[in-house]
Amino acid sequence: MSADLNTGTREFILPDLGEGLTEAELISWKVEIGDEVHVDQMVVEVESAKSVVELPCPYAGQVVSLHANTGDTVSAGQALLSVAEASAGAGAGTESGAGAESADGGSSGANLIGYGTSEPKTRSAKKRSFGGKHAAAPAVPTVIPDAPPQPPAETPASPSNSSTTANDRVSPVSSPLVRKLAKDHGISAKSLPGTGPGGVVTRADVMAVIESGAGAAAHVPAGTSPAKAPSSAASSDQSDRDTRTPITGLRKVVSERLTKSRQEIPEATIWLDVDATELLATKKALEARTGEKYSLLSLVARFVVAGLKKYPIINSSIDTAAGEIVTHGDINLGLAAQTPRGLMVPVVHGAGEMSLRQLRDSVSETVGKAASGRFDPSELTGGTFTLNNYGVFDVDGSAPIINLPEVAMLGLGRIKDRPWVVDGELTVRKVMYLSFVFDHRACDGQEPSEFLTFVADCIENPISLLPEL
Repeated sequence: MSADLNTGTREFILPDLGEGLTEAELISWKVEIGDEVHVDQMVVEVESAKSVVELPCPYAGQVVSLHANTGDTVSAGQALLSVAEASAGAGAGTESGAGAESADGGSSGANLIGYGTSEPKTRSAKKRSFGGKHAAAPAVPTVIPDAPPQPPAETPASPSNSSTTANDRVSPVSSPLVRKLAKDHGISAKSLPGTGPGGVVTRADVMAVIESGAGAAAHVPAGTSPAKAPSSAASSDQSDRDTRTPITGLRKVVSERLTKSRQEIPEATIWLDVDATELLATKKALEARTGEKYSLLSLVARFVVAGLKKYPIINSSIDTAAGEIVTHGDINLGLAAQTPRGLMVPVVHGAGEMSLRQLRDSVSETVGKAASGRFDPSELTGGTFTLNNYGVFDVDGSAPIINLPEVAMLGLGRIKDRPWVVDGELTVRKVMYLSFVFDHRACDGQEPSEFLTFVADCIENPISLLPEL
């Protein structure tokens, strides 16, 4: 539904999500074209590399267009939707905020960078981070005409290489991600008819060509000889069998971080097999005594915290730019977690100051959130050491990759009945493997070995931790 002649259109753009994040995947729309929206109404859900968030609309009016589809990758500064607002109500919408002020006159707290309810002109407006509360926000941008501005078009190919379409049409393509997707499939994006605002070629346009089977054979990039364009039946058959998944969002971040870790860190791995029989008995006795549940992960986490206090070099990170080893005063324990979004490392901040019960509760809460993968960005930063429980995947051991910029990680394998010698006699015990990887730039073998032995001793004989408490 379009706006009338007395109506202006405001574009809601993807705001700065913080921490240098420049793109996100659109998960779902919470409104449709024609819906009436009010200021601060949640209209779209997006997934960045850090978290899944719902974004509020900074304008009141009627939704006249949605500029992206579910599953699209959108960039900071890109228009998400357009809202038409009648000129008669424009002043009220921008000044009163249509309910954006709370009963006590304060801001609703849902404003975004570059948006928000209007402030009196006598007050200075300051930018603030996404998700902040009760802070001044910039005035709403000026109303723009219905027709969105044309994005800059790509430079047309020279006449000698003009082979895109019969009409030599050059469509605007504003997103480098769209151009790359098209290029990976042998398609010239600028030769496609665009369905986006102003005729912009979108990801959906490229995917439609790919899925139609036309692919590269029908859209040979300018300057490419036909002989180089795949057009055989064999190529088509192979394309039907293959599946291509863009490396975006969290998967892209994980790939980059793990690759950098492998390339940058001179890492070494050591391991121990440990008799966990007494740990299981202690857990059972503790639960019977208190009437409360304690996970094995929380108990091992308590041993790890004690070990980090005893060997602080393990609780460090490398500042490569300054060429320094930073030994941290606080212990912020990261817990590697497999989530529906992929591998994430939420952090239990201040673990070094927690009692066993507090640590248990924090670990339990963190593990519970992993089921959805919905963590606040602040919960995914600031870690100083990572604990990785891959025993939940029913494997014995691993050579884990260090979580940059930390210098070490401890991995826990599964607990399994195994033959074990006790007091010279062969018996069956509950045995697990500990894998420990460390950065040789921060320390040599002594401290890591002593740290791992300390944790192993606590697992085999939990009462041995009492002198450290």
